[in-house]
Amino acid sequence: MSANVKEKKGRALFVGLCVLVFLLAFGAGVVSKFAIAPSWSKEYSVVWSDEIGTLKADLSYGDGDANKFDLYLPKDNGKGNYGLAVYLHAGGFTMGDKADDRNTLAWLCSKGYVAAGINYTLRTETNEASVLSQSNEIKAAVPKVIEAAEAFGYHIDKLTMAGGSAGHALAMIYAYRDAKESPVPVVFTYGAVGPSSFYQEDWGIFGLDRNDEACALLFSVMAGVEISAEEIRDGSYLEKVKPIAAAEWVNENSAPTVVAYGTHDRAQPFLASLRLKSALEENGVDFRYFECTHSGHGLQNDGKISRQWMEAVVEYLGKYMPI
Repeated sequence: MSANVKEKKGRALFVGLCVLVFLLAFGAGVVSKFAIAPSWSKEYSVVWSDEIGTLKADLSYGDGDANKFDLYLPKDNGKGNYGLAVYLHAGGFTMGDKADDRNTLAWLCSKGYVAAGINYTLRTETNEASVLSQSNEIKAAVPKVIEAAEAFGYHIDKLTMAGGSAGHALAMIYAYRDAKESPVPVVFTYGAVGPSSFYQEDWGIFGLDRNDEACALLFSVMAGVEISAEEIRDGSYLEKVKPIAAAEWVNENSAPTVVAYGTHDRAQPFLASLRLKSALEENGVDFRYFECTHSGHGLQNDGKISRQWMEAVVEYLGKYMPI
């Protein structure tokens, strides 16, 4: 076997491993986020019961097996208008389910909001699901969620998009990219550790800043379009990843935002979160940005800061989604 062939095979193996490591690391980071929950988090988690309201499970919004949503309707059904809080599940775009966030959704419902958890088609070895296709499923789902709430007698007049990790990324894409097409105003978005931009130089945690082929493959998988190493080198790939890069869609009309990121995150690049922060600043968006300087993807080593993040979430919900 020639040295050139060996080199190409070695590069291909490395590229494949980069994609695998990213997906596994992202999923593992999500697991740690829920496995190491601080004691104060119980304040924002409620076990569902009929005393809170009514749960309508597995309602359809499309033809795909995963195109289902759960709708949480508050006990008080006599108000003229309700805010809808959508919370999208984590899982590295490859795992997870809307049921994983049942206690969070129950908490939102207990506050008086109509709440919804939405499933989306997960990336597997046998399909070509991408962040782009998942974001488009969420875009298609939101009007159906609102229609369902209306059918049950809950008139929706405003919307909060939220989520964790992969779900946070998808929530931001809807809040910034798709808000202008939303049936109701997107008045707030919140979440933690969701990737919001795809500049090669920011993705050094996987060595993508030094390997154009690996970067092209991973970004191709995520963006759902073919990206070449040459496009990585000349910068033209940025237009191809823009549809999934939430920070690129922030403008002066973007929804108020509360986010948290860990500076030692090994699942999604912390440097990308700084681009989101800059975009929010430059466009004059009302936002709060929390930086957990001792934590990775789980935010588990900065209890005080992560608690401040959730307190800010409650503050902004009260301000922009008053009951």
